[in-house]
Amino acid sequence: MTQKKGWGSTVAGWFIVQDPTTASDDEGYNPGSGVSSDDSVPSSSPQSPALDVFKTAPPEAPDGKVDFDNVFEAAGIDAEERERVTRTLSLMTDLPPGTDDTVKKQIVMASLRAFNVPVEKIIESGAQELQALEAYIRAGAADVEKVTTEADQRIKQYEDEIAKLKIVMQQRVDEQNKVMASCNSKKLEVQKVLEFFGQEAVARVVRESPKLQEPSH
Repeated sequence: MTQKKGWGSTVAGWFIVQDPTTASDDEGYNPGSGVSSDDSVPSSSPQSPALDVFKTAPPEAPDGKVDFDNVFEAAGIDAEERERVTRTLSLMTDLPPGTDDTVKKQIVMASLRAFNVPVEKIIESGAQELQALEAYIRAGAADVEKVTTEADQRIKQYEDEIAKLKIVMQQRVDEQNKVMASCNSKKLEVQKVLEFFGQEAVARVVRESPKLQEPSH
């Protein structure tokens, strides 16, 4: 692990030093979080400076599916350069499992010499791809941060507006309750006058007066 950390520092922390098969679900990207849960893994957070490597706009990744060839192409890594890395990786993975590292390196190096592929060019292409991928991660993280910040601001505005509307609603309800209480109190006062004349007299006047409506129940 110490060796891998050292290697990572040579390319600005682009190396992933943790086995992705053992990574937990909690170690994904969290907007606004600039601290990695594992000190050995450099954080690709929005606080990380952008890497100016793209010659053209990199492709979007709908549903998280990355078109790596187009990412590398946008970073100016042509097909020949990408093929160097792909071919080397294929040579490495095609060897029988359990092959000694020293033997593996000898076989791969011999094959590369046979193809007249300079090791320096492979390293350069590989480093370019790592650089492009890190730049892509950072660009995506910056965009996510922008979207979430704007969304949070809008949500806050809506929450403030909802809170104000709730206050207005409650004020209106309280006001109406006071109106009802006041009007009912006044009705009781007026009712005393009608009760003085009796129910039959009141009912007759209500039926005969064009100004009055039959009380609804």
